[in-house]
Amino acid sequence: MQSTRTFTDKFFLVLKGLGMGAANKVPGVSGGVVAFVAGFYEEFIYSLQKVNVKAFKLLINGRFKSFYQYINGRFLSLLFLGMIISYFSVSKALDYLIKHYELYVWSVFFGMILGSIYYIRKDFKEWNFKTYTALAIGITLGISISFLDPAIENDNLWFVFFCGIISVSGMTLPGFSGSFILIILGNYVLLLVDSVNALTDTFAEVIQGNFSFIENAARIRMLKILAVFTFGSVVGLVTFSHALSYILKYYKSITIATIIGFIVGSLGVVWPWKKMIFKLESDGTVLLDSSGREIIANYQRYIPELNTETYVAGGFILLGIAIVLALEFYGHKTEKQHA
Repeated sequence: MQSTRTFTDKFFLVLKGLGMGAANKVPGVSGGVVAFVAGFYEEFIYSLQKVNVKAFKLLINGRFKSFYQYINGRFLSLLFLGMIISYFSVSKALDYLIKHYELYVWSVFFGMILGSIYYIRKDFKEWNFKTYTALAIGITLGISISFLDPAIENDNLWFVFFCGIISVSGMTLPGFSGSFILIILGNYVLLLVDSVNALTDTFAEVIQGNFSFIENAARIRMLKILAVFTFGSVVGLVTFSHALSYILKYYKSITIATIIGFIVGSLGVVWPWKKMIFKLESDGTVLLDSSGREIIANYQRYIPELNTETYVAGGFILLGIAIVLALEFYGHKTEKQHA
């Protein structure tokens, strides 16, 4: 895990973090897919698994260098640097693109999922009754999740902590979208939009020497929610990684088959041609949450007409596939260099 990395490797690792962060922000897309296709999924899981009792003992005893080396700190720090940059830059751009070019954004991600299925499937040879069963279970779970009705927003801190634990599933389970789960739990906007924007605004004010946010009860509440959500995410990330490292060690083929199933099942979530269905009051008006936002009940998917817009969307699907194939090419190239 501690192999020597060139400057180019480090740069691309930050870019991969950017990709994971952006994917985690988009409902239906899993950051774990980026890790899987780019060839660093197992290193990611095993590095997180090193965050254990021994690591904390090293940290408490002041052996910071040993702690850093033990947890594969260089790898994790570069990757998380990319994710952090993504949440305050790429994800902002994604919000804009989804708002103004929704069809084309979903088309790119749909293509990336298709490319991911091809990539993982072509290298997986251990098909038998157990792995086919695991594949079927993964597909069923993936499809079933896409038909669940979202709950209403809930800012209870214990529930926010639980959302943090669940949301990181997309980083550790390829094909299992943590952000889409947050939509189902009703807290996507609260935790991945409002709280992040609150932190961004606070940073901007502090840089300008403005500390008025301290007197802003609403802002402090959002920052507290983000802190609890982040803590839950860290707990979930470490917990999931320990479980997955064990599963990958002893049940690798079944795990990969289930992951393929998750990814196939997620195609329904990222299908580009869909319309939002909103929850309605008894009188037929759209139901709003406490912040006055329309509450999404689910999505209505449809087959598009053959027109210019559809052909352009098809081109973006091909672009998504090409992105995954490029990641695959770079991943194989890196593996050969480190072999």
